[in-house]
Amino acid sequence: MTISSVQNPRVKQLVLLQQKSSERRKTGLFVVEGQRETAHCLEAGYQLDSLFYCEELLPYPPDSHLSPLSSHLSSPNSYQVTPQVYEKIAYRGSTEGVLAVVRSRQLTLSDLPEKDNPLYVVLESVEKPGNLGAVLRSADAAQADAVIVCDPLTDLYNPNLIRSSIGAIFTVPCVACTSDECISFLKQHHVRILTAQLQDSHLYYDTDMRQATAIVMGTESTGLTDVWRRAADAHIRIPMLGRLDSLNVSVSAAILLFEAVRQRH
Repeated sequence: MTISSVQNPRVKQLVLLQQKSSERRKTGLFVVEGQRETAHCLEAGYQLDSLFYCEELLPYPPDSHLSPLSSHLSSPNSYQVTPQVYEKIAYRGSTEGVLAVVRSRQLTLSDLPEKDNPLYVVLESVEKPGNLGAVLRSADAAQADAVIVCDPLTDLYNPNLIRSSIGAIFTVPCVACTSDECISFLKQHHVRILTAQLQDSHLYYDTDMRQATAIVMGTESTGLTDVWRRAADAHIRIPMLGRLDSLNVSVSAAILLFEAVRQRH
């Protein structure tokens, strides 16, 4: 079946899922854009609801074994769309002609696998989807065991988050919960809490990260709330040698994660 009208009901729903978190919550569906991102999503065990592709934009023919999605492009819930329709539904043009509608799932802290020496990234009240996506990329690169988002201000299936993570939202376990729930979980599992903050802190590279560790960061504008400062086992900081006093949270996360990697290897 080829969809050639932007007024098609499936196209309209896809656009709504892209634009409105309320629609994603109501339907339990979200959109993944791009062959690589969709492949990561399906490899992680997510259930495909429907697939939309524009044959003119595919790098390989739909039945090519070189395409990571070849078996799905010919399934009954796969729909070919014209270039005009694809332009309507795609956020960006360089996605190799594929968008997927996928059933969401919500991981909880109890779903995280038991590890002897886990490394977690904890973000409090992260607001910008792009920042969270970038943190997930660093977490994937550093092989962190999870990213825990406390009191989130964006939903985990925001299209901007998925795009900026280039699929790391599917390769790194990502849990949303309250700060109190997270602190209780970390304390129960004897995970050392390191809060990134300027006040009353030690340089990050002088802090032991070889044991079970959670690196906790807040927003760039207000930092962490007192509940995390009180719960911390240690306060750490990145030296700021210029006139500014903060880095983008995703840059800070990368620096701290790879210090943990350095110490552990």
